[in-house]
Amino acid sequence: MNRIDARFKKLAEQAQAAFIPFFTAGDPDSDTTVRILRGAEDAGADMIELGFPFSDPIADGPTIQASYTRVLERGQRLADVFDIVRTARDTCELPIVGMVSYSIVFRVGFDEFIDRALEAGLDGATIPDLPVEEAEGYFARAHRRDFRLVCFVTPATTPERCAMVVKHAQGFIYYISVRGITGERTTLPADLVDHIRELKSLTSVPVAVGFGVSTPEQARDVAHAADGVIVGSAIVKRMKDAADGGRDAAQAALDFIRRMASAARSAT
Repeated sequence: MNRIDARFKKLAEQAQAAFIPFFTAGDPDSDTTVRILRGAEDAGADMIELGFPFSDPIADGPTIQASYTRVLERGQRLADVFDIVRTARDTCELPIVGMVSYSIVFRVGFDEFIDRALEAGLDGATIPDLPVEEAEGYFARAHRRDFRLVCFVTPATTPERCAMVVKHAQGFIYYISVRGITGERTTLPADLVDHIRELKSLTSVPVAVGFGVSTPEQARDVAHAADGVIVGSAIVKRMKDAADGGRDAAQAALDFIRRMASAARSAT
């Protein structure tokens, strides 16, 4: 069984929501990313969303964009991201989902990308700039390889398009909590829980919520309704602040993951 499916199944049996931290591969360096991947489970993470640096991310706010720029300016390439995952897999057993631009997948070739991702130890991918309408032919090809393509739903998704996502959904559905780009938010939409429950009523595939979740209180509130809580910009920012202050960026990430994961678990 794919590690994503197995982890959500286990958590459902325990009536717990998954905590899913996001961070950028190679920021501030490859060794830091490997350390976080190796230490994330002990810190309370249930799976990882790992950002593949790209020069023109369409959904990411300034915090994550800046992390991508830092990595790309050092000359990191796709092969280096796969090497990071491969290295961490000596002890990391968590599901790892890559967030990757379709332009990268297209350049490599869809089947070649999946083959390389699986060989490195990835379990699935979120591809935010690949519309579900244009991905229909890919879902079966990914599933045959036991690789999961994660679809997105937003507050603006039409019922027709939502039905298409539900039809093809694999691993989990990524519900984007706010309109706009990634980034920390002081508050989340008042109708967020209603949207989550409505989406969950349409599918048995787990629903994980990201974009804007940045405090333990928000993580706990989201975990009451969703199957997973995704936190990215808040982690990336704390890593940058730690590195700028001469402190350990990996430890800063793991400490924050521990706080947020504990809050998410307190929802049960």
